[in-house]
Amino acid sequence: MIGIGASAVAGATSETGAVSRQSLDQAWWTGPLLAPNAATLPQGHWLVEPYVYDVMTYGRFDRDGTLRSAGAAHDIGSQTYIEYGLVNRFTLGLIPRLGLYESSAGQGSSGFTVGDITLQGALGLTQFRPDGWMPATSLVIGETFPTGKYDRLDGRTDGALGSGAYSTTVSLYSQTYFWMPNGRILRARLDLSYQVSRWASVHGASVYGTSGGFDGRAHPGPSFVGDLAFEYSVTRSWVLATDVDWEHDGNTRVEGVSPPYPVQNLGSDDLLYLAPAIEYNWSARMGVIAGARVAAMGRSVTATVTPVAAINMVF
Repeated sequence: MIGIGASAVAGATSETGAVSRQSLDQAWWTGPLLAPNAATLPQGHWLVEPYVYDVMTYGRFDRDGTLRSAGAAHDIGSQTYIEYGLVNRFTLGLIPRLGLYESSAGQGSSGFTVGDITLQGALGLTQFRPDGWMPATSLVIGETFPTGKYDRLDGRTDGALGSGAYSTTVSLYSQTYFWMPNGRILRARLDLSYQVSRWASVHGASVYGTSGGFDGRAHPGPSFVGDLAFEYSVTRSWVLATDVDWEHDGNTRVEGVSPPYPVQNLGSDDLLYLAPAIEYNWSARMGVIAGARVAAMGRSVTATVTPVAAINMVF
């Protein structure tokens, strides 16, 4: 996510042979694909960042982490970060999600579907200073509302983008800067998130693997995500970025009422994503990023490649 600043000519060698350092107010960024910004917005400023993506399945990691072949599939969707600096050091955020589906029901049944919506607040704890060692940090608390479709499904592609459960996420975001030997800036982020969910009422075919006629509930397990991201300022406008993202999802419990249905534990899973990307910035307040999120390894989870593009705007 974009920072408010500008980039400059750096890395030049002076007459004395010393490498000049790129200054912080002379760097343009959009942010990496996955790790949000630890810096809160100044009071009265807006950030809007729409993402579009295509989740393409290429296999499945079994319980031992071995990649197995699976049927090809893809799901096109979008999510948008909308943030507002309510007061200095406190930012409100809204994340709506949309999906494009093509149902097996026949011609004319394709369209958009609404996913779960997240409302969050970010409190800035510390700020980075070039002459100090402390990174910028923020505490973020988000609540996800089950507005997306998740049960009573009509086939795999019936636009399921929900979980059916209210979820609370507590995150700690951090961001700092390093100067490379050539004087260019390497920006680093480390984001840690923990999510817990309530029970979801489930009817019929659902994202939890239940089939038609099922009546019961499901309890998604807790989830932990750790994301380490880097951005390297190649020029004023061009930036190379990458994320290394690890996710652990705890056991999901499914309980049936009708028909007679034994309690089922779906088990836990782990997944490691790599997300290389390239950024181009027109100014300190507007830029684009494009790349891909690749499932590099995992356990008991679907393997996907997800091309992603976004435009980042600060007002």
